[in-house]
Amino acid sequence: MAATNTTPPIDSTSAEELTAKAVHKRYEGLVMVRTKAIKGKGAWYWAHLEPLLVHNNDTGLPKAVKLRCSLCEAVFSASNPSRTASEHLKRGTCPNFTSVPKPISSISPSSMGSPPSSSVQHNHRKRSSSSSGGAGGGGGGSSASYHVPPLAMVDPSRFCGELAYSPTVSATTVVTASTGSLLPQQHLMLSGGKEDLGALAMLEDSVKKLKSPKTSPGPTLSKTQIDSAFDFLADWLYESCGSVSFSSLDHPKFRAFLNQVGLPAISRREFAGPRLDAKFEEAKAESEARIRDAMFFQIASDGWRPKHHGFLGAENLVNLTVNLPNGTSVFRRAVFVSGNVPPKYAEEVLSDTITGICGNAVRQCVGVVADKFKAKALKNLENQNHWMVNLSCQYQGFNSLVKDFSKELPLFQKVTENCFKVANFVNNNSQVRSIFQKYQLQEHRHVELLRVPARDYEKLNFEPVYTMLEDILNAARALQLVLLDESYKIVSVEDPIASEFAEMGRDMRFWNELKAVHSLVKLIKEMAHEIETERPLVGQCLPLWNELRAKVKEWCSKFQIDEAPVEKVIEKRFKKNYHPAWAAAFILDPLYLIRDTSGKYLPPFKCLTSDQEKDVDKLITRLVSREEAHIALMELMKWRTDGLEPVYAQAVQLKERDPITGKLKTANPQSSRLVWETYLTEFKSLAKVAVRLIFLHATSCGFKCNLSFLRWVCAHGHSRTGMDRAQKMIFIAAHCKLERRDFSNDEDKDAELLASTNGEDDVLNEVFVDSSSV
Repeated sequence: MAATNTTPPIDSTSAEELTAKAVHKRYEGLVMVRTKAIKGKGAWYWAHLEPLLVHNNDTGLPKAVKLRCSLCEAVFSASNPSRTASEHLKRGTCPNFTSVPKPISSISPSSMGSPPSSSVQHNHRKRSSSSSGGAGGGGGGSSASYHVPPLAMVDPSRFCGELAYSPTVSATTVVTASTGSLLPQQHLMLSGGKEDLGALAMLEDSVKKLKSPKTSPGPTLSKTQIDSAFDFLADWLYESCGSVSFSSLDHPKFRAFLNQVGLPAISRREFAGPRLDAKFEEAKAESEARIRDAMFFQIASDGWRPKHHGFLGAENLVNLTVNLPNGTSVFRRAVFVSGNVPPKYAEEVLSDTITGICGNAVRQCVGVVADKFKAKALKNLENQNHWMVNLSCQYQGFNSLVKDFSKELPLFQKVTENCFKVANFVNNNSQVRSIFQKYQLQEHRHVELLRVPARDYEKLNFEPVYTMLEDILNAARALQLVLLDESYKIVSVEDPIASEFAEMGRDMRFWNELKAVHSLVKLIKEMAHEIETERPLVGQCLPLWNELRAKVKEWCSKFQIDEAPVEKVIEKRFKKNYHPAWAAAFILDPLYLIRDTSGKYLPPFKCLTSDQEKDVDKLITRLVSREEAHIALMELMKWRTDGLEPVYAQAVQLKERDPITGKLKTANPQSSRLVWETYLTEFKSLAKVAVRLIFLHATSCGFKCNLSFLRWVCAHGHSRTGMDRAQKMIFIAAHCKLERRDFSNDEDKDAELLASTNGEDDVLNEVFVDSSSV
């Protein structure tokens, strides 16, 4: 029957699309490699070579990837960047490329103060290399400074009598202390062995300094250059927010580095004191100026939910950030909390933050988005201030959905229990573990235990359970081979649990259910990660949940799972997170207008349920004064029937491809609000609601603090001075990261880097596969 199958012909259109996809994948890989290289994690030539995507003039699809030299604008093939760099840059083809000067460390010290005689200079160089090897072992970081001729020949027989010592280091020249004359090459032997060479080098250096006090000229920097260098150093130190400690500034190697590049010694007290204060005041003034420039703002509060970091207990850093209408965010303050925080305390913190920004003009605060307290603290603030729209974080909502499934779906509970049995049996039975690791080494070239979470921890967080499922899925081949092993057959006769394990391992239903649960969690995690990265606005909430429902429906169909219980869990979480502002923003944001048959761009009322339509009316009347309520509703009816002029709607909905991710994104995200402020002037009451509503963020994700810094806070939180410095460092770090729109965490980046096996080479290999065919 297999012989009768024929492969359907691939039409030219699909072939072009496949080719374009392959080209774009290569382009993305090159961009990622170049981005890492610019940050110091790759080849030097990426600073001058830029990936270029060439499109087909007829179809508009990508057809090739080129490399452009940023120095002379020349364009080359992207098949081999290393060869291009060698031929174009190193060999002098590029007219604007200047070879990078050798670093100071690569210049031999012997060339800086050697005697004029050529033979002496040659011998001196040999002695330097010998001393360098020895001083490195005994003198720590001082080896680079002590390449000078030795004082005298030491006769080991004076100290060790009949004992014979094998020479460890040979010296090519010997200088006597009295005459300074050069002696022929001999073996230098010291009573302490090669460990004495570091001390000897220091002694030689001292004698040399006493004989000729003049020091060799090093790099000289102006005061402006020194101040600028220390300013950059301070920025890096504060932005690391605990990853680099102040004590590191006193490290001998760091001080040697400063000396090597011509910088004077620095004081860690200055960096932890006056310089920190000055940087904090500068960042704070800039932040407050941006807030004053805005007509209104939203407060984002993240960190109320305990993270359960293990060694940190439930110590959390609550970030309070200000989201501005122009799409930027500025840091406001940080609050350290322990354990479960009462809703009343959270309400007070949020209220104090709002009044601290705008005083009595609290109407400037349009609302709050937080990762907790929707039912109490946020609701109370909304009831007290009718103009506020307080939302729960969508990133947290999607993550909570995984926990909901683990508690309410029998499938999750069944798979979790089965995986606990498999993992514990394999890890705890020494004979089975030995067989498993034999095949694990054969299949994966490494040996490790299956990761099993603690039962108590599993109830708090499904993440470690997901890790266990992933381990078992990845080891599926090795586990199957265990069942076929002759040694295991003997074990299974003696151990009843082994028989159960064998039955489970051969049951395809077990593996299908495991894949189903893993697939669903992965689906939700990927969507949550995208929400965290993209930081969607409130108008995107309904489309996001509709997208989730569609994907879950496909999942049910693929794994033959009953849809009803799954949809019930999703609907329950949706109602917990839902806010009427989702529907109102979806209707008022021109980004979601739909073109009808007549050519008009109308708000998508048909996508709402009847209850959601009522929510739109209720919210709009709540956000305006009583006198304006009926006017706003009339304007809403006009907006529903007339919509927006096509040319403006198309301008708002214009999209462009992101050069990094390759995804289509809105070209000008601020245009939705600007259309209401400048063009739709006839909607006086409705426009007030629209501009204050559609800019609201749907996530509270913001600055991420390093665990090392939180550990320090836990240890020194009782110190008022220490806490004050911690607050200032957090403010500076958060301010700089938000300014760059960098919402990543250094520890996550390090984990990603260390997890990659071959780093850049892996990406390049994938990018350049079959490059000749495109």
